[in-house]
Formats: sequence, structure tokens, C-alpha cells
Amino acid sequence: MSVWTRPAFWWRLAIALSAGLGLILGQGSLVYFTIESNVIVLGYFAGAVYWMAKRGTVDAPAPRLRGAATLYITITGIVAHVLLNHGANPLPGLTSGPEQLQNWSSFFLHYVTPVMVMIDWLCLKPRNASHWRDMPLWLTFPLGYAGLTLLRGALFPHFTNAYPYFFLDPTTNGYGWVAGQIAQLTVEFIVLAAAVVGLDRLGTKLRRKLRPAAA
Repeated sequence: MSVWTRPAFWWRLAIALSAGLGLILGQGSLVYFTIESNVIVLGYFAGAVYWMAKRGTVDAPAPRLRGAATLYITITGIVAHVLLNHGANPLPGLTSGPEQLQNWSSFFLHYVTPVMVMIDWLCLKPRNASHWRDMPLWLTFPLGYAGLTLLRGALFPHFTNAYPYFFLDPTTNGYGWVAGQIAQLTVEFIVLAAAVVGLDRLGTKLRRKLRPAAA
């Protein structure tokens, strides 16, 4: 069967298009973790589509990078919905208002793309490709982002939007409070990274158990 007829190929192309639309429609800067994580997703899945077409395979390349992209975009979706939007419904702003395009951008970046990437991770091959030892490597990016944001703000206090997220802004509550926020987020990110690896392993085990019954 040709890779062009496989759902995995078109699903991954749709992920790249979702991330690309979110980036194009909005006015976000690379100072935001949201933008950086979606750029990573766009680059990875555009490359995956090219690889699949060239090699004629439905297996995505570079499983470690795929896991990292999954973790980062999941962090983006959860932090945006829970911490920044406080669980608010994102749908009303999509139909009217002067910020309609920006709202659509935010919807793609924070909701559509994260959900599609997680579905890809849960349902498509390769399976059982991640390792627990990958977690420290994956976490260097979000922790490095926090560190560089604080360093940039300290060295260039007049930099536009020096602290793009309130939990990284020491100007109100001080560095001690920010350190506490980073520590709390680090624990939560470790849990998310473990969930990414665990779901990969769980999906493989469930598939193995269901095969005999299906036969």
C-alpha cells in the first residue's frame, strides 16, 4: 500500500498545517514558549512527512525528537488552558470580534495542534520508541527557556516583553517567588514527561494484548 493512501501521512501533514496556520495568523514573538514549541512541531512534522514520502514508510523518524515535540506542545496546551486562560472556553472568540484572527491563531497553537500531536503519539507508529532516560534531555529545553528568560530580563530590563509569562516575572514578587514557580512547574513537567513515555509503553502493551483476541 502506498504511503500516500495511509491516514498517518495525511494526519501528520495536517499537524504541520495546524502549527503553520497558528504561527501565520498570529503576531506572536519567539520570546514565547508557545511559539517556540509550535515551531519545533512544525519543523518536526514537516520533516516527518518528507521522510515518509521519500522512504515509503508510515513510521515517523527520530523517535526521541518526536517525544520531545510531544512533551513541549503538551506543556504549551496545558499551561495556556490552566494557568493563562484559567480554563475558559476558547470557542466564543472565534466567531466575532476585532481579535478574531488572533483568537484563531491562539486556538490552533494552544488547542488544535497539541491535541493532534498527542493523538499522533498515542495512535501512530513507531510505538515503544521512547525511553525513561530521554526525560532529562527533554526537560533541558523548558528549563533552559526559563533560565534564559530570567537572564535576558536581568541583563536587558528594557527589552520588549522581557518576561512573557507572569510566573517568570520577578519584578512583582521577587526571584524567590519565581524560583518556587519554576520548581513547581519542573515537578509537573517531570510528571508530564513520564506520562508521555508511559503512554507510549502502555499503548504498545495494550496492542499486544488485543492482537490474539482479534485473531
